[in-house]
Amino acid sequence: MASVSASDIKQIVVACEAGMGSSVMVARALAKQLKAQGIAVTHSPVNQLAEAPHDLVLVHRGLSARAKQAVPDSVVIIFDMFLGDLNIAKLVGAIQNGDVISDG
Repeated sequence: MASVSASDIKQIVVACEAGMGSSVMVARALAKQLKAQGIAVTHSPVNQLAEAPHDLVLVHRGLSARAKQAVPDSVVIIFDMFLGDLNIAKLVGAIQNGDVISDG
């Protein structure tokens, strides 16, 4: 299980299939929520995650196995819904509270 302190998170990447849709929407919404923390949020195709700079990866459940394979030492947070997902809300709260974030 990988973990990262919220204070060490400067870059979150939202992994996607091709980078053209719902993941962009998630990345934009997350960037707005974490603007005060100075965290950059981008998106990347899951097959290019190894090249994408990140401290944490956020990925839809359908791509989670591929994301974990691409970046096995990174914290990978899985979500199910592109809007209003509880795991995304928990992630934002943990970052805002300065918690340690773990995958799994």
